[in-house]
Amino acid sequence: MEFMSSLQSGLDNHKPSLFELLSEQQLSALLPPSLRYLLTLATHRHPRYLLRILNSFDEIYALLMLAVERHYLLTYGGGFTENFYDLKRERILRIKGGEAPRAQIGASALMRETLRLGTRDVWNNLAIMVGLPYLKRKLDESYDIYASQTTVLGPSYNRDTLHPGATLRQRILHYYKHFLRTAYPSINAAYYFSLLIFNLAYLFDNTKYSSPFLWLIGTRIRRLGLADYHAIALAAEPPPKAAGPGTRPGQTKGIFNPRILFTKAYLRLLSSLKILLPTSIFALKFLEWWHASDFAHQLSRKAVEGLDLPPPLISGLPPTSAKPSPLDPPNSPQNTVSLSSQPTKPAPSPRNATITTPPISSKTLLPILTVSPPTSTHCPICVSTIYTPTAAQTGYVFCYTCIFKWVSGTHERQEAFMEGRGSGEEIWGEEGEGKREGRWESGKGRCAVTGRMVLGGVDGLRRVVA
Repeated sequence: MEFMSSLQSGLDNHKPSLFELLSEQQLSALLPPSLRYLLTLATHRHPRYLLRILNSFDEIYALLMLAVERHYLLTYGGGFTENFYDLKRERILRIKGGEAPRAQIGASALMRETLRLGTRDVWNNLAIMVGLPYLKRKLDESYDIYASQTTVLGPSYNRDTLHPGATLRQRILHYYKHFLRTAYPSINAAYYFSLLIFNLAYLFDNTKYSSPFLWLIGTRIRRLGLADYHAIALAAEPPPKAAGPGTRPGQTKGIFNPRILFTKAYLRLLSSLKILLPTSIFALKFLEWWHASDFAHQLSRKAVEGLDLPPPLISGLPPTSAKPSPLDPPNSPQNTVSLSSQPTKPAPSPRNATITTPPISSKTLLPILTVSPPTSTHCPICVSTIYTPTAAQTGYVFCYTCIFKWVSGTHERQEAFMEGRGSGEEIWGEEGEGKREGRWESGKGRCAVTGRMVLGGVDGLRRVVA
Protein backbone atom coordinates (compact mmCIF):
# COMPACT_ATOMS: atom_id res chain seq x y z
CA MET A 1 0.00 0.00 0.00
CA GLU A 2 2.80 2.43 0.86
CA PHE A 3 4.57 1.55 -2.39
CA MET A 4 1.45 2.22 -4.44
CA SER A 5 0.84 5.43 -2.49
CA SER A 6 4.32 6.79 -3.17
CA LEU A 7 4.19 5.55 -6.76
CA GLN A 8 0.97 7.36 -7.58
CA SER A 9 1.61 10.48 -5.54
CA GLY A 10 4.97 11.50 -6.95
CA LEU A 11 5.77 14.98 -5.65
CA ASP A 12 2.22 15.63 -4.41
CA ASN A 13 2.34 14.58 -0.77
CA HIS A 14 -1.17 15.88 -0.10
CA LYS A 15 -2.87 13.44 -2.46
CA PRO A 16 -4.29 10.49 -0.49
CA SER A 17 -3.95 6.97 -1.78
CA LEU A 18 -6.91 5.02 -3.09
CA PHE A 19 -6.67 2.64 -0.14
CA GLU A 20 -7.17 5.48 2.32
CA LEU A 21 -10.26 6.61 0.45
CA LEU A 22 -11.67 3.08 0.30
CA SER A 23 -11.08 2.63 4.04
CA GLU A 24 -12.89 5.88 4.74
CA GLN A 25 -15.81 4.83 2.55
CA GLN A 26 -16.10 1.46 4.29
CA LEU A 27 -16.08 3.13 7.70
CA SER A 28 -18.77 5.55 6.59
CA ALA A 29 -20.88 2.71 5.20
CA LEU A 30 -20.67 0.77 8.49
CA LEU A 31 -22.19 3.55 10.59
CA PRO A 32 -25.89 3.19 9.56
CA PRO A 33 -26.19 -0.60 10.12
CA SER A 34 -24.30 -0.38 13.41
CA LEU A 35 -26.56 2.35 14.76
CA ARG A 36 -29.64 0.55 13.46
CA TYR A 37 -28.57 -2.64 15.28
CA LEU A 38 -28.07 -0.80 18.57
CA LEU A 39 -31.42 0.93 18.15
CA THR A 40 -33.08 -2.44 17.46
CA LEU A 41 -31.70 -3.88 20.70
CA ALA A 42 -32.92 -0.86 22.64
CA THR A 43 -36.34 -1.08 20.96
CA HIS A 44 -36.82 -4.62 22.29
CA ARG A 45 -36.58 -3.18 25.81
CA HIS A 46 -38.59 0.01 25.26
CA PRO A 47 -40.80 -0.51 22.18
CA ARG A 48 -43.31 2.10 23.30
CA TYR A 49 -40.83 4.94 22.92
CA LEU A 50 -38.37 3.72 20.27
CA LEU A 51 -40.50 1.82 17.75
CA ARG A 52 -41.44 4.94 15.78
CA ILE A 53 -37.82 6.06 15.72
CA LEU A 54 -36.74 2.65 14.41
CA ASN A 55 -39.39 2.73 11.66
CA SER A 56 -38.11 6.16 10.52
CA PHE A 57 -34.43 5.39 11.05
CA ASP A 58 -33.28 6.35 7.54
CA GLU A 59 -34.87 9.78 7.69
CA ILE A 60 -33.68 10.53 11.23
CA TYR A 61 -30.16 9.33 10.44
CA ALA A 62 -30.06 11.50 7.29
CA LEU A 63 -31.08 14.60 9.26
CA LEU A 64 -28.53 13.93 12.00
CA MET A 65 -25.74 13.30 9.51
CA LEU A 66 -26.72 16.46 7.65
CA ALA A 67 -26.03 18.49 10.78
CA VAL A 68 -22.86 16.57 11.66
CA GLU A 69 -21.35 16.66 8.16
CA ARG A 70 -22.15 20.35 7.75
CA HIS A 71 -20.37 21.15 11.03
CA TYR A 72 -17.30 19.14 10.04
CA LEU A 73 -17.18 20.62 6.55
CA LEU A 74 -17.30 24.16 7.93
CA THR A 75 -14.89 23.53 10.81
CA TYR A 76 -12.42 20.93 9.56
CA GLY A 77 -12.92 21.12 5.80
CA GLY A 78 -13.87 17.42 5.52
CA GLY A 79 -16.54 14.93 6.47
CA PHE A 80 -16.99 13.17 9.78
CA THR A 81 -15.20 9.94 8.83
CA GLU A 82 -12.76 11.83 6.58
CA ASN A 83 -11.51 13.78 9.59
CA PHE A 84 -10.69 10.44 11.23
CA TYR A 85 -8.21 9.78 8.37
CA ASP A 86 -6.93 13.41 8.32
CA LEU A 87 -8.58 14.15 4.99
CA LYS A 88 -10.32 17.27 3.71
CA ARG A 89 -12.24 18.48 0.67
CA GLU A 90 -11.22 21.40 -1.49
CA ARG A 91 -12.17 23.04 -4.75
CA ILE A 92 -10.35 22.65 -8.03
CA LEU A 93 -8.53 25.68 -9.42
CA ARG A 94 -9.88 26.96 -12.73
CA ILE A 95 -6.45 27.02 -14.30
CA LYS A 96 -4.60 24.82 -16.74
CA GLY A 97 -3.72 21.58 -14.98
CA GLY A 98 -5.65 22.61 -11.88
CA GLU A 99 -2.46 22.79 -9.79
CA ALA A 100 -0.24 25.56 -8.41
CA PRO A 101 2.67 23.74 -6.73
CA ARG A 102 4.80 26.83 -6.14
CA ALA A 103 1.93 28.65 -4.48
CA GLN A 104 1.25 25.62 -2.32
CA ILE A 105 4.83 25.76 -1.01
CA GLY A 106 5.27 29.53 -0.73
CA ALA A 107 1.82 30.61 0.40
CA SER A 108 0.11 27.57 1.84
CA ALA A 109 -2.21 29.60 4.09
CA LEU A 110 -3.36 31.79 1.19
CA MET A 111 -3.89 28.75 -1.03
CA ARG A 112 -5.94 27.10 1.74
CA GLU A 113 -8.28 30.06 1.89
CA THR A 114 -8.52 30.12 -1.90
CA LEU A 115 -9.39 26.40 -2.18
CA ARG A 116 -11.66 26.38 0.84
CA LEU A 117 -15.22 25.22 0.23
CA GLY A 118 -17.78 27.99 -0.11
CA THR A 119 -21.40 27.88 0.93
CA ARG A 120 -22.54 26.45 -2.38
CA ASP A 121 -19.72 23.90 -2.37
CA VAL A 122 -20.70 22.79 1.15
CA TRP A 123 -24.28 22.09 0.12
CA ASN A 124 -23.15 20.30 -3.04
CA ASN A 125 -20.93 18.05 -0.95
CA LEU A 126 -23.73 17.46 1.54
CA ALA A 127 -25.93 16.30 -1.32
CA ILE A 128 -23.24 13.79 -2.30
CA MET A 129 -22.37 12.69 1.26
CA VAL A 130 -25.87 12.51 2.78
CA GLY A 131 -28.51 12.75 0.07
CA LEU A 132 -27.04 10.21 -2.35
CA PRO A 133 -26.50 7.41 0.26
CA TYR A 134 -30.01 8.00 1.62
CA LEU A 135 -31.52 7.73 -1.86
CA LYS A 136 -29.46 4.60 -2.55
CA ARG A 137 -30.63 2.89 0.67
CA LYS A 138 -34.29 3.66 -0.04
CA LEU A 139 -34.06 2.40 -3.63
CA ASP A 140 -32.33 -0.81 -2.53
CA GLU A 141 -34.96 -1.36 0.14
CA SER A 142 -37.80 -0.75 -2.31
CA TYR A 143 -36.21 -3.09 -4.84
CA ASP A 144 -36.00 -5.87 -2.26
CA ILE A 145 -39.67 -5.37 -1.38
CA TYR A 146 -41.31 -4.86 -4.76
CA ALA A 147 -39.03 -6.22 -7.46
CA SER A 148 -36.79 -8.91 -5.96
CA GLN A 149 -39.04 -11.72 -7.29
CA THR A 150 -38.09 -10.85 -10.85
CA THR A 151 -34.58 -12.14 -10.17
CA VAL A 152 -35.95 -15.59 -9.36
CA LEU A 153 -39.07 -15.83 -11.51
CA GLY A 154 -37.90 -13.77 -14.46
CA PRO A 155 -38.87 -10.34 -15.83
CA SER A 156 -42.13 -11.71 -17.27
CA TYR A 157 -43.47 -12.25 -13.75
CA ASN A 158 -45.72 -9.27 -13.05
CA ARG A 159 -48.82 -9.47 -10.89
CA ASP A 160 -49.35 -5.70 -10.69
CA THR A 161 -51.96 -4.36 -13.05
CA LEU A 162 -53.19 -0.79 -13.24
CA HIS A 163 -56.98 -0.63 -12.94
CA PRO A 164 -58.88 1.95 -15.00
CA GLY A 165 -60.19 3.77 -11.92
CA ALA A 166 -56.87 3.89 -10.06
CA THR A 167 -56.06 6.89 -7.92
CA LEU A 168 -53.05 9.14 -8.38
CA ARG A 169 -51.18 7.42 -5.54
CA GLN A 170 -51.81 3.99 -7.05
CA ARG A 171 -50.59 5.20 -10.43
CA ILE A 172 -47.39 6.62 -8.94
CA LEU A 173 -46.76 3.38 -7.04
CA HIS A 174 -47.42 1.32 -10.18
CA TYR A 175 -44.92 3.30 -12.26
CA TYR A 176 -42.43 3.27 -9.40
CA LYS A 177 -42.56 -0.54 -9.26
CA HIS A 178 -42.20 -0.67 -13.03
CA PHE A 179 -39.11 1.55 -12.76
CA LEU A 180 -37.62 -0.72 -10.10
CA ARG A 181 -38.19 -3.85 -12.18
CA THR A 182 -36.97 -2.53 -15.52
CA ALA A 183 -34.62 0.44 -15.17
CA TYR A 184 -33.14 0.33 -11.68
CA PRO A 185 -30.94 -2.78 -12.16
CA SER A 186 -29.24 -1.12 -15.12
CA ILE A 187 -28.86 2.19 -13.25
CA ASN A 188 -27.39 0.37 -10.26
CA ALA A 189 -24.90 -1.48 -12.47
CA ALA A 190 -23.89 1.78 -14.19
CA TYR A 191 -23.41 3.39 -10.75
CA TYR A 192 -20.93 0.75 -9.58
CA PHE A 193 -19.23 0.58 -12.98
CA SER A 194 -18.60 4.34 -12.97
CA LEU A 195 -17.14 4.09 -9.46
CA LEU A 196 -14.81 1.32 -10.65
CA ILE A 197 -13.65 3.33 -13.65
CA PHE A 198 -12.86 6.42 -11.56
CA ASN A 199 -11.12 4.35 -8.89
CA LEU A 200 -8.85 2.73 -11.46
CA ALA A 201 -8.13 6.08 -13.10
CA TYR A 202 -7.36 7.63 -9.71
CA LEU A 203 -5.10 4.69 -8.81
CA PHE A 204 -2.93 5.22 -11.88
CA ASP A 205 -2.95 9.04 -11.50
CA ASN A 206 -5.09 9.73 -14.56
CA THR A 207 -7.63 11.87 -12.71
CA LYS A 208 -7.87 13.97 -9.59
CA TYR A 209 -11.30 12.63 -8.66
CA SER A 210 -11.91 9.30 -6.96
CA SER A 211 -15.64 9.41 -7.70
CA PRO A 212 -17.75 10.62 -10.63
CA PHE A 213 -19.90 12.66 -8.24
CA LEU A 214 -16.86 14.60 -6.99
CA TRP A 215 -16.08 15.34 -10.63
CA LEU A 216 -19.61 16.70 -11.13
CA ILE A 217 -19.34 19.19 -8.26
CA GLY A 218 -15.66 20.05 -8.87
CA THR A 219 -14.31 18.87 -5.50
CA ARG A 220 -11.42 16.59 -4.65
CA ILE A 221 -10.17 14.98 -1.45
CA ARG A 222 -6.75 15.92 -0.05
CA ARG A 223 -4.66 15.33 3.05
CA LEU A 224 -4.51 17.95 5.78
CA GLY A 225 -1.41 20.17 5.74
CA LEU A 226 0.35 22.35 8.29
CA ALA A 227 -1.79 25.33 7.38
CA ASP A 228 -4.93 23.25 7.94
CA TYR A 229 -3.80 22.08 11.38
CA HIS A 230 -2.93 25.64 12.33
CA ALA A 231 -6.32 26.94 11.19
CA ILE A 232 -8.16 24.15 13.04
CA ALA A 233 -6.23 24.93 16.24
CA LEU A 234 -7.12 28.61 15.96
CA ALA A 235 -10.79 27.77 15.36
CA ALA A 236 -10.86 25.53 18.45
CA GLU A 237 -9.66 28.35 20.74
CA PRO A 238 -12.39 30.40 22.44
CA PRO A 239 -12.83 33.89 20.97
CA PRO A 240 -11.52 36.76 23.09
CA LYS A 241 -14.13 38.57 25.12
CA ALA A 242 -14.59 42.15 24.00
CA ALA A 243 -15.97 44.42 26.69
CA GLY A 244 -18.34 46.74 24.92
CA PRO A 245 -19.01 50.26 26.21
CA GLY A 246 -22.00 50.60 28.49
CA THR A 247 -22.56 46.87 29.02
CA ARG A 248 -23.30 45.55 32.46
CA PRO A 249 -22.14 42.15 33.77
CA GLY A 250 -24.50 39.42 32.63
CA GLN A 251 -26.59 41.74 30.49
CA THR A 252 -26.52 40.01 27.08
CA LYS A 253 -23.30 38.01 26.79
CA GLY A 254 -23.26 36.07 30.04
CA ILE A 255 -22.32 32.42 30.21
CA PHE A 256 -25.85 31.50 31.26
CA ASN A 257 -27.41 33.16 28.25
CA PRO A 258 -29.62 30.41 26.68
CA ARG A 259 -28.49 31.16 23.16
CA ILE A 260 -24.78 31.14 24.01
CA LEU A 261 -25.16 28.06 26.21
CA PHE A 262 -27.00 26.13 23.50
CA THR A 263 -24.49 27.11 20.82
CA LYS A 264 -21.50 26.04 22.91
CA ALA A 265 -23.12 22.77 23.95
CA TYR A 266 -24.10 22.02 20.34
CA LEU A 267 -20.59 22.66 19.01
CA ARG A 268 -18.94 20.73 21.84
CA LEU A 269 -21.22 17.76 21.21
CA LEU A 270 -20.45 17.65 17.50
CA SER A 271 -16.73 18.07 18.06
CA SER A 272 -16.68 15.27 20.65
CA LEU A 273 -17.87 12.80 18.02
CA LYS A 274 -14.35 12.55 16.59
CA ILE A 275 -13.25 11.19 19.98
CA LEU A 276 -16.29 8.93 20.30
CA LEU A 277 -15.66 7.25 16.93
CA PRO A 278 -12.20 5.75 17.66
CA THR A 279 -13.32 4.91 21.20
CA SER A 280 -16.31 2.95 19.92
CA ILE A 281 -14.12 1.17 17.34
CA PHE A 282 -11.69 0.16 20.07
CA ALA A 283 -14.55 -1.06 22.28
CA LEU A 284 -15.99 -3.11 19.40
CA LYS A 285 -12.66 -4.73 18.60
CA PHE A 286 -12.10 -5.47 22.29
CA LEU A 287 -15.49 -7.18 22.56
CA GLU A 288 -14.74 -9.22 19.44
CA TRP A 289 -11.44 -10.35 20.95
CA TRP A 290 -13.08 -11.08 24.30
CA HIS A 291 -15.73 -13.36 22.81
CA ALA A 292 -13.32 -15.04 20.36
CA SER A 293 -10.46 -15.72 22.78
CA ASP A 294 -10.27 -18.52 25.31
CA PHE A 295 -9.38 -16.13 28.11
CA ALA A 296 -13.04 -15.29 28.81
CA HIS A 297 -13.99 -18.98 29.01
CA GLN A 298 -11.13 -19.73 31.40
CA LEU A 299 -12.10 -16.78 33.57
CA SER A 300 -15.74 -17.87 33.71
CA ARG A 301 -14.73 -21.45 34.59
CA LYS A 302 -12.53 -20.25 37.44
CA ALA A 303 -15.37 -18.09 38.74
CA VAL A 304 -17.74 -21.05 39.10
CA GLU A 305 -15.23 -23.64 40.29
CA GLY A 306 -15.93 -22.94 43.95
CA LEU A 307 -19.73 -22.95 43.63
CA ASP A 308 -21.55 -25.95 45.12
CA LEU A 309 -24.63 -26.46 43.01
CA PRO A 310 -27.53 -28.27 44.72
CA PRO A 311 -28.77 -31.57 43.27
CA PRO A 312 -31.81 -31.43 40.97
CA LEU A 313 -35.22 -31.74 42.59
CA ILE A 314 -37.92 -34.07 41.30
CA SER A 315 -41.40 -32.65 41.63
CA GLY A 316 -43.69 -34.92 43.60
CA LEU A 317 -41.05 -36.65 45.71
CA PRO A 318 -40.71 -35.71 49.39
CA PRO A 319 -37.38 -34.17 50.47
CA THR A 320 -35.08 -36.49 52.34
CA SER A 321 -34.66 -35.47 55.96
CA ALA A 322 -31.19 -35.56 57.36
CA LYS A 323 -30.37 -36.87 60.83
CA PRO A 324 -30.49 -34.19 63.53
CA SER A 325 -27.17 -32.88 64.71
CA PRO A 326 -26.47 -32.72 68.45
CA LEU A 327 -25.53 -29.05 67.93
CA ASP A 328 -29.04 -28.13 66.73
CA PRO A 329 -31.04 -25.86 69.09
CA PRO A 330 -33.87 -27.52 71.04
CA ASN A 331 -36.55 -25.25 69.52
CA SER A 332 -36.48 -26.01 65.82
CA PRO A 333 -38.20 -23.68 63.31
CA GLN A 334 -41.63 -24.41 62.00
CA ASN A 335 -40.43 -25.30 58.47
CA THR A 336 -38.15 -28.10 59.77
CA VAL A 337 -38.95 -31.52 61.13
CA SER A 338 -37.40 -32.69 64.37
CA LEU A 339 -37.33 -36.46 64.84
CA SER A 340 -37.33 -36.10 68.63
CA SER A 341 -40.52 -33.98 68.73
CA GLN A 342 -42.73 -36.42 66.83
CA PRO A 343 -43.76 -39.95 67.75
CA THR A 344 -42.03 -42.78 66.02
CA LYS A 345 -44.12 -44.37 63.27
CA PRO A 346 -43.81 -47.92 62.11
CA ALA A 347 -41.79 -48.55 58.99
CA PRO A 348 -43.94 -48.41 55.87
CA SER A 349 -44.63 -51.52 53.93
CA PRO A 350 -42.89 -51.99 50.59
CA ARG A 351 -46.14 -51.29 48.78
CA ASN A 352 -46.82 -48.01 50.57
CA ALA A 353 -43.20 -46.84 50.58
CA THR A 354 -43.47 -45.31 47.12
CA ILE A 355 -46.85 -43.62 47.55
CA THR A 356 -46.11 -39.89 47.69
CA THR A 357 -47.58 -36.72 46.23
CA PRO A 358 -47.61 -36.84 42.40
CA PRO A 359 -46.52 -33.85 40.28
CA ILE A 360 -49.36 -31.54 39.30
CA SER A 361 -49.90 -30.17 35.78
CA SER A 362 -49.81 -26.38 35.64
CA LYS A 363 -52.39 -26.32 32.80
CA THR A 364 -55.01 -28.86 33.84
CA LEU A 365 -54.17 -28.96 37.59
CA LEU A 366 -54.38 -32.78 37.43
CA PRO A 367 -51.84 -35.22 38.86
CA ILE A 368 -49.39 -36.69 36.35
CA LEU A 369 -48.53 -40.38 36.09
CA THR A 370 -44.81 -41.00 36.62
CA VAL A 371 -42.60 -43.95 37.50
CA SER A 372 -40.06 -44.43 40.27
CA PRO A 373 -36.60 -42.88 39.81
CA PRO A 374 -33.94 -45.39 38.78
CA THR A 375 -32.03 -47.01 41.63
CA SER A 376 -29.84 -49.10 39.32
CA THR A 377 -28.85 -49.27 35.68
CA HIS A 378 -32.26 -50.65 34.69
CA CYS A 379 -34.85 -48.77 32.67
CA PRO A 380 -37.22 -46.86 35.00
CA ILE A 381 -40.26 -47.80 32.88
CA CYS A 382 -39.83 -51.50 32.20
CA VAL A 383 -37.45 -52.11 35.17
CA SER A 384 -35.18 -54.30 33.08
CA THR A 385 -31.88 -54.00 31.23
CA ILE A 386 -31.76 -50.92 29.01
CA TYR A 387 -31.74 -51.66 25.29
CA THR A 388 -30.85 -48.87 22.87
CA PRO A 389 -30.30 -46.28 25.62
CA THR A 390 -32.09 -43.00 24.93
CA ALA A 391 -31.94 -39.85 27.09
CA ALA A 392 -34.73 -37.37 27.66
CA GLN A 393 -34.06 -33.67 28.14
CA THR A 394 -34.24 -34.15 31.90
CA GLY A 395 -31.14 -36.39 31.82
CA TYR A 396 -32.77 -39.75 32.61
CA VAL A 397 -31.97 -42.71 30.34
CA PHE A 398 -34.58 -45.23 29.18
CA CYS A 399 -35.01 -47.91 26.57
CA TYR A 400 -35.80 -46.30 23.26
CA THR A 401 -39.01 -48.27 22.81
CA CYS A 402 -40.21 -47.51 26.34
CA ILE A 403 -39.62 -43.75 26.29
CA PHE A 404 -40.88 -43.45 22.70
CA LYS A 405 -44.18 -45.10 23.62
CA TRP A 406 -44.38 -43.14 26.89
CA VAL A 407 -43.93 -39.76 25.22
CA SER A 408 -46.40 -40.83 22.52
CA GLY A 409 -48.88 -41.86 25.25
CA THR A 410 -49.23 -45.47 24.04
CA HIS A 411 -47.23 -47.41 26.63
CA GLU A 412 -48.90 -50.43 28.28
CA ARG A 413 -48.42 -49.05 31.81
CA GLN A 414 -50.09 -45.78 30.83
CA GLU A 415 -53.05 -47.47 29.22
CA ALA A 416 -53.51 -49.90 32.13
CA PHE A 417 -53.32 -47.12 34.72
CA MET A 418 -55.74 -44.80 32.91
CA GLU A 419 -58.26 -47.65 32.39
CA GLY A 420 -58.03 -48.69 36.05
CA ARG A 421 -56.50 -52.08 35.27
CA GLY A 422 -53.39 -51.41 37.36
CA SER A 423 -52.30 -54.26 39.61
CA GLY A 424 -50.38 -52.13 42.07
CA GLU A 425 -47.22 -51.85 39.99
CA GLU A 426 -47.50 -48.10 39.43
CA ILE A 427 -45.81 -45.63 41.75
CA TRP A 428 -49.09 -43.84 42.45
CA GLY A 429 -51.95 -45.71 44.11
CA GLU A 430 -55.60 -44.84 44.56
CA GLU A 431 -58.36 -46.22 46.64
CA GLY A 432 -60.88 -48.03 44.52
CA GLU A 433 -60.96 -49.01 40.89
CA GLY A 434 -62.30 -47.37 37.78
CA LYS A 435 -61.15 -45.32 34.86
CA ARG A 436 -58.95 -42.35 35.67
CA GLU A 437 -59.72 -40.28 32.56
CA GLY A 438 -60.36 -36.69 33.63
CA ARG A 439 -58.78 -37.28 37.06
CA TRP A 440 -55.17 -38.03 35.98
CA GLU A 441 -52.82 -37.19 33.13
CA SER A 442 -51.21 -40.19 31.44
CA GLY A 443 -47.82 -38.49 31.13
CA LYS A 444 -48.05 -38.11 27.36
CA GLY A 445 -45.38 -35.76 26.07
CA ARG A 446 -43.60 -35.75 29.43
CA CYS A 447 -40.57 -37.35 31.04
CA ALA A 448 -41.57 -40.63 32.70
CA VAL A 449 -39.68 -39.85 35.95
CA THR A 450 -40.03 -36.10 36.52
CA GLY A 451 -43.27 -35.44 34.67
CA ARG A 452 -41.72 -32.43 32.89
CA MET A 453 -42.63 -31.63 29.29
CA VAL A 454 -40.25 -32.97 26.63
CA LEU A 455 -39.74 -30.16 24.12
CA GLY A 456 -40.32 -31.39 20.59
CA GLY A 457 -42.03 -34.60 21.72
CA VAL A 458 -40.31 -37.73 20.43
CA ASP A 459 -38.03 -35.53 18.32
CA GLY A 460 -36.52 -34.21 21.56
CA LEU A 461 -35.17 -37.66 22.52
CA ARG A 462 -31.47 -38.32 21.97
CA ARG A 463 -29.62 -41.59 21.59
CA VAL A 464 -26.83 -42.23 24.09
CA VAL A 465 -23.55 -43.38 22.53
CA ALA A 466 -21.44 -45.32 25.00
